[in-house]
Amino acid sequence: QVQLVESGGGVVQPGGSLKLECTTNDFTLNNQAVTWYRQAPTKGREFVARIAARQDGEDTTYEDSLRDRFTISRDNVKNKVYLEMKRLKPEDAAVYYCHARSTLGQGTQVTVSP
Repeated sequence: QVQLVESGGGVVQPGGSLKLECTTNDFTLNNQAVTWYRQAPTKGREFVARIAARQDGEDTTYEDSLRDRFTISRDNVKNKVYLEMKRLKPEDAAVYYCHARSTLGQGTQVTVSP
């Protein structure tokens, strides 16, 4: 079974930063578009950011309200996609998932609390 694995979540104070990672042993991420989503308790899944496949120019798109604080990037040597999050707010608390090639990871929890 194809798996994506997210890591890097944790507890951070408001204003802090985290860098999430998404990786897999099952396929090459640089050939795929990779999307980060998040889901907070009692809310639906929300689009966060997307990076296009390498052959499509690795263009990035963001949810408008997050683009000035979040950055999506790739390390094609390490087969990882990152989501760097700065100036975190309590409303950023959620489970963050990465998605690629019809596969959704199990998520990593981000908690923003004083």
